[in-house]
Amino acid sequence: MEQNKNTLSVLKIAPGQHPQQVEIDNDLKALQQAVGGTIASVYPFADPVAIICNDDGKLMGLPLNRALWDEDGLMYDVIAGTFLVVGLGEEDFASLSPELAQKYEEHFHQPEAFLPLGRRLMVIPVPDESVQSDAEKAVNKPPVEHDR
Repeated sequence: MEQNKNTLSVLKIAPGQHPQQVEIDNDLKALQQAVGGTIASVYPFADPVAIICNDDGKLMGLPLNRALWDEDGLMYDVIAGTFLVVGLGEEDFASLSPELAQKYEEHFHQPEAFLPLGRRLMVIPVPDESVQSDAEKAVNKPPVEHDR
């Protein structure tokens, strides 16, 4: 994929969807628009990547998207709303290399559903047949019933 210095090749991950590789402008406004508000950067992996998410996503009540797990397999946080996986340059965000894009597409491939159980949260992988793209949703909308 040809790369322009003014754009970033990143993974965009929306709740209930598979990751999509997208090109976005390399500026604060585009990052904020992609996640729907003020951004926060999280660095949960050893690779030179960051997660850019909506800093107020949980407070805004955005849908829970993906869990973050520690090295012992314990969930320590959940990202709410759409987020991006971006590469890290020497001083700024960068495009993901093809290898890292593939690695994190596989890592975040399976959408997750969250079920509150008292003070705990159960994470349930969503089967592939339950995941539809936006185009499929538009085509497969059930007929609308109207009251007369």
